[in-house]
Amino acid sequence: MNRNLYEIWDECLAMIRDIVPEQAYATWFEPIKPVRLENSLLTIMVPSDFFYEYLETHFIKVLKTTIHKVLGPDGRLEYNIMMDNDANRPVIVTQQSVDRTATVNPPTQIQIDFDNKVHNPFVFPGIQKIKIESNLNENNSFDNFIVGECNRVAYQAGLAIAENPGHTSFNPIFIFSPTGMGKTHIAQAIGLETKKHHPELTVLYVNAEQFIMQFMSSCRNNNSKTGTRNDFVHFYQMIDVLIVDDIQFIAGKTATQDAFFHIFNHLQQSGKQLIFTCDKAPSELKEMEPRLISRFLWGLTTEISFPDVETRCSILRRMAYCEGIDLPDDVVNYVAEHIKTNIREMRGLLISLVAQSSLNKKAITVSLAKQLVERLVNNSNKEITISTIINCVCDEMGTSQSDFFTSTRKRNVVQARQLAMYLAKEYTKSSLIVIGEQCGGKDHATVSHSLNAVKNLLETDKQFRALAEKIKTNLIKGL
Repeated sequence: MNRNLYEIWDECLAMIRDIVPEQAYATWFEPIKPVRLENSLLTIMVPSDFFYEYLETHFIKVLKTTIHKVLGPDGRLEYNIMMDNDANRPVIVTQQSVDRTATVNPPTQIQIDFDNKVHNPFVFPGIQKIKIESNLNENNSFDNFIVGECNRVAYQAGLAIAENPGHTSFNPIFIFSPTGMGKTHIAQAIGLETKKHHPELTVLYVNAEQFIMQFMSSCRNNNSKTGTRNDFVHFYQMIDVLIVDDIQFIAGKTATQDAFFHIFNHLQQSGKQLIFTCDKAPSELKEMEPRLISRFLWGLTTEISFPDVETRCSILRRMAYCEGIDLPDDVVNYVAEHIKTNIREMRGLLISLVAQSSLNKKAITVSLAKQLVERLVNNSNKEITISTIINCVCDEMGTSQSDFFTSTRKRNVVQARQLAMYLAKEYTKSSLIVIGEQCGGKDHATVSHSLNAVKNLLETDKQFRALAEKIKTNLIKGL
């Protein structure tokens, strides 16, 4: 049984590791020990009560999904929690999984004519009543939202929308910012506040990637059991308040954009509310149809910028309060002053602080915060950019940047440009279009040709291959 138990838990960990970020996996899953498996009930050992509560709040869906895949639909989860008593000896407390993420928002039910029923892409087919879960996280409410100059416009507009959805000048509202600034929070907060004022309305939050997958499924399975493309469009046209997160992901997907265009028009003309978040302004969206961009601009477009130190302190205190943590003021100030990228990273550091304190039974101090900032934050902030690659290639190949960005066809300049494009594709997440734009305004076809040319040179030219390896080494050393 022990051998099977450990094999099963290793299989679970392998799945979990593919889902959660590496830092979260190391902090919250590596310390877990499997205890026993009886009648599809898996018992795991966690090092503290806080650890158990955190798993139940933040990772229970990952755990349950994994256990069901490994143990089958009857798979269940139970915890053994190590507690300390006065004799300084561990006491084991057993606790069932209770899934603390369960929403208190009841699903909206829509009765559909049996002869003209519309398939819900969020549920299994064959259900006469369509149950529409809002997919809103209760933690992302306005009560937990810290307002500052960075987000005040979006906040005030959100309150107005919640009181009178679809009938303000903020329809649609398009909220944009780099990742980790709170776009999803405020978008969901608008949805939650709307349900308070108008419980009869159907509010739906969906990520653009999920929207795309649902649309692809409706096109692929064009039959009455799983729903057609028309069913998909009709379903979304029934929504009163539609929140689409990360709308940039539909760029370049012509068929999806066409379906979304019809959904947008119907909802807009019917006085329904549309809420979008994006990582950039509408005018900066590449491969997005102009007719959609123009519609994004019909209402309010507002940016959420990175908050100032005072607002970051308030956000950190709110995060700590929600987690039931007493965070000293000097730690709050230190973390707020030294994290200057995004709010998500600040939350990650808070989680790591609490985990280190809980596991090592140490107080949360500025010294501990400094160690984690230096180890986790400073290293993660360093990345290889296209600009860095261009500088490194030009220095090593003796090419001036003034020549690099011209249309000259000199062999050494062309090779420098091609190698920079190749390394940009390898070391960054930028698309070929972005790489071409930053490497002298070249088009997609030129970048593709450059990638193939460099690949051939690396295979046939030892001197060029050695040069490329040296540049790669310099790029990594520069981190």
